[in-house]
Amino acid sequence: MLLNRLASLLNKGERAVLVTVERAQGSTPREAGAAMLVLASGDFYGTIGGGALEWEGLHLARTLFAPGHPPVITHDFPLGPELAQCCGGRMSLRFELFMPADAAAVAERAASESAEAMTPLALFGAGHVGRALVLALAPLPFRIRWIDSRPDAFPSLVPGNVEMRAAVDPVAEIDALEDQSFVLVMTHSHPLDLAIVSRALADRDFPFVGLIGSATKRARFESRMRDADLSDAARQRLVCPVGVEGIDGKEPAVIAVSMAAALLRAREALTRTSS
Repeated sequence: MLLNRLASLLNKGERAVLVTVERAQGSTPREAGAAMLVLASGDFYGTIGGGALEWEGLHLARTLFAPGHPPVITHDFPLGPELAQCCGGRMSLRFELFMPADAAAVAERAASESAEAMTPLALFGAGHVGRALVLALAPLPFRIRWIDSRPDAFPSLVPGNVEMRAAVDPVAEIDALEDQSFVLVMTHSHPLDLAIVSRALADRDFPFVGLIGSATKRARFESRMRDADLSDAARQRLVCPVGVEGIDGKEPAVIAVSMAAALLRAREALTRTSS
């Protein structure tokens, strides 16, 4: 996301310094890969952790705009001794100056890194909660394939990480999904919900299959899937209800925030398992 913004700024003739956390050891406010952009005007986007570290990072970044200054530097910060930050770890920052002529290369790098870093999510259903969830996930690391059988259900504008798919047969869309896709189902029809989650659980080993609804809805769906000979192991993989315990509001925006948090938690768990 930050590289896309960098490419856009460069295309407008701006210069910018990309500050990236190269290494993070011990207790630190951000992880390796965290970044911020600093402009010659003093404006900045993103964060490397705030506090004294970020203040020093901003100061060092601005020095790269001076004529004759090296375009790339690194600096190591022991957070406790040097910056009096209580977390006490150590972070190494890389500072890179980018010029308008670098715009095309940055855009190519952004496209490559976005494809690798974002988790594919198949979202079935473009109702009120689906719309709210798409907005909640707009700044988050998900690449959304938004599926509904009703072409007029989609809004006219969607965030850049969303692809809309008006599908005559939403159930068949399961077969076209990437292997590591998350699946979240919230269509206008309970029978369609059941058909989609049953296909997702039976035919593919997706890391997350979620269904909007209550514990009662889950029990009914489990009973019907059992009658259809779906295995116990497959049924137990269904996540329903979806969301963070203790957030009980029924407004679409509230439900969406709770679901977004649950998706992030599942994504983090998958990342830890894969690493």
